[in-house]
Amino acid sequence: MSRPRPQPKIDPALVAKVQDIRAEIRAEYLSDHEHPWIVGFSGGKDSTLVAHLVFDVLLSLAPHERRREVHIVSNDTLVESPLVISHIATLHAEIDHAADAWRLPIRVVTTRPDGDATFWVNLIGRGYPPPNRSFRWCTDRMKIQPTSRYIKNLADTSGQAILLLGVRRSESSTRAATVARYDNGERLNRHNDLLNCMVFRPIVELSTDEVWEYLAFNPPPWGGSHHALFQLYMDAGAAECPTVMSQDDTPSCGSSSSRFGCWTCTVVDKDKSLAGFVEAGFAEFTPLVEFRDWLASIRDVPERRMARRRNGKLTITSEGVFIPGPFTLDTRREILARVHAMETEMGRTLIEDAEVARIREIWADDASQVAAWSAAVANG
Repeated sequence: MSRPRPQPKIDPALVAKVQDIRAEIRAEYLSDHEHPWIVGFSGGKDSTLVAHLVFDVLLSLAPHERRREVHIVSNDTLVESPLVISHIATLHAEIDHAADAWRLPIRVVTTRPDGDATFWVNLIGRGYPPPNRSFRWCTDRMKIQPTSRYIKNLADTSGQAILLLGVRRSESSTRAATVARYDNGERLNRHNDLLNCMVFRPIVELSTDEVWEYLAFNPPPWGGSHHALFQLYMDAGAAECPTVMSQDDTPSCGSSSSRFGCWTCTVVDKDKSLAGFVEAGFAEFTPLVEFRDWLASIRDVPERRMARRRNGKLTITSEGVFIPGPFTLDTRREILARVHAMETEMGRTLIEDAEVARIREIWADDASQVAAWSAAVANG
């Protein structure tokens, strides 16, 4: 008769460490002020653990102690990896439903870029070349500004806001240096860009293995399991783009070690997460991979770029290197046509009607400007 196989157990040392973290979260929540909390939620493992622990703490409090609002805030650039944004939407619905049932002071929020600052409006409308490491025009417009506005509005209304982030010292040497730079030895640190915003990093000392271990042994307090999160990482074979809340965080967006981000991202040489989804059986995303690779390939083709920058100037560096301007109008039209063709092929909306309308307005203005430049040259 075979003996039953012993069941794996969570490391007691990790249990004790997380109990201390939960106590810190509880103590901070019960501080003698009611400044709202904002949990930066990317849907990845670290932000999921922070949301998990905060939800746990709220459940442990008596109803009269739950005075502080908690805003779980995600950002949708409108070009997020489809499976990732679907995962976040599912989690939002689960958290919102459970918070409502338990009468917890939790609001689930998604921020988005302004209609004039979306990826397609800048790429197809203004002709910005696809982002790369030296011209990463996307992160601030699409990630930082929308969520920063939300936080600023809360801080202006309440006098101060507290931002909870799932950053960890062991993520990378860059992250460790950033944490150290703003670590004042207190529980809360001032945000380096946002006034009246304090930052709380409850899991800063956990390792990656500890994060995964805790999530594996503890189902989310809002119900269900973390299985979908594990599956997402396994299918992609990649790490997630973190919650980006300041320019200091920008290098980690689209870095070689962070690839759960925009499916259009050309900052990385190869989108391994989207390719991983395709290899895992999601063949319907193949057109996205092919489009992204094509977009990267045309970036520096001289015939596809205008000579003048958008300000009308020709740019030549001190070393004598000519810097071309935006994509030509013909190339912009071709990109839009390819996006529409993908929408038809995939049966999915990739660009909003409002974006297309704004793009055509910019094209009309640019055509008039090009005509004016040509007339000026002809007239000497």
